[in-house]
Amino acid sequence: MTPTIPSIALNTGAKLPLFGLGTWQALNAEELKVALRVALDAGYRLIDTAEIYQNESVIGEILEEYFTAGKLKREDVFITTKLPFYSMKPEDAEASIKKQLAALRVSYIDLYLVHCPCAMKMRAGGMSGPSLSGFEQLDIEHIDTWRVLEKYYKSGQLKALGLSNFNGKQIQALYDQAEIKPTNLQVELHIYWPQYELHELCKKQNMTVTAYAPIGSPGRLTFRPDDHWPIGSPMEDPVVVELAKKYGKTPAQVLIRHLLQRDISVIPKSTNPERVKQNIDIFDFELSAADQQKLLDVKTRVRLFEFRFCAGNKHFPFEDVDLTKKGDEQESM
Repeated sequence: MTPTIPSIALNTGAKLPLFGLGTWQALNAEELKVALRVALDAGYRLIDTAEIYQNESVIGEILEEYFTAGKLKREDVFITTKLPFYSMKPEDAEASIKKQLAALRVSYIDLYLVHCPCAMKMRAGGMSGPSLSGFEQLDIEHIDTWRVLEKYYKSGQLKALGLSNFNGKQIQALYDQAEIKPTNLQVELHIYWPQYELHELCKKQNMTVTAYAPIGSPGRLTFRPDDHWPIGSPMEDPVVVELAKKYGKTPAQVLIRHLLQRDISVIPKSTNPERVKQNIDIFDFELSAADQQKLLDVKTRVRLFEFRFCAGNKHFPFEDVDLTKKGDEQESM
């Protein structure tokens, strides 16, 4: 029996599932197809992707397969995708939206996010591997990009708009200028980077929050194994390990459940069929108030994604990143 996924209301009236499948680094098409089928059969109804993940067409193929077979209706699946930072010029944003709708094989996208506050231009030759060094900085105001998204919102092709990796000042500035207010913020969020202040700001603006890297993104280390990643493993935290034993669950399940109980949407990534099924197996238990507080009280603070490839851009999102550290670009999606 598939679980009923709880949801949280967007400012549009739509419902954002509080649990879904993340697909960053899911580049092997056949593995992703298997994972998507397992996820949809297990009850996943939120799929999170992005143009830069290079897998929208695979996701579109599997969704069309399920819709055509009558296994699911389009309205059963909530699709989130993102405008790439190299398409933030208004004319490029428009082209990207059309391309992504075609790749996903849908007439509308449920939630469309500006992926990163730092606009860039792709150099000749395109992306240069995980270092993202194939880009140069651009100076584009967020509101100019946002106006294009508003146009497609009004046409019904984008059902809701939001932001990703923006800081509090950037969110507020755009919110104040926007006709269609952002309804969601997607950011790194886990027990070592709980984003309390940003979450409170979003609540005041009637914005929901989605957590990427909710279990610490262990796969990030293979994306660019250059030893310059911040080190932190929430799944190995003693409090998490203790609670996993207490509840008879995995550390990942405890971390996911913890964020659900904060009314934060969670999108753990996996293409391993067993872990895909394991990650959704979190609706048969609830952390007690005391145990939830233990996780809230964890003192370790580590930002695992630094966006160092944005260094030099006036819209660099993070005030707490030391750009003098060794190591050039680091990614975060």
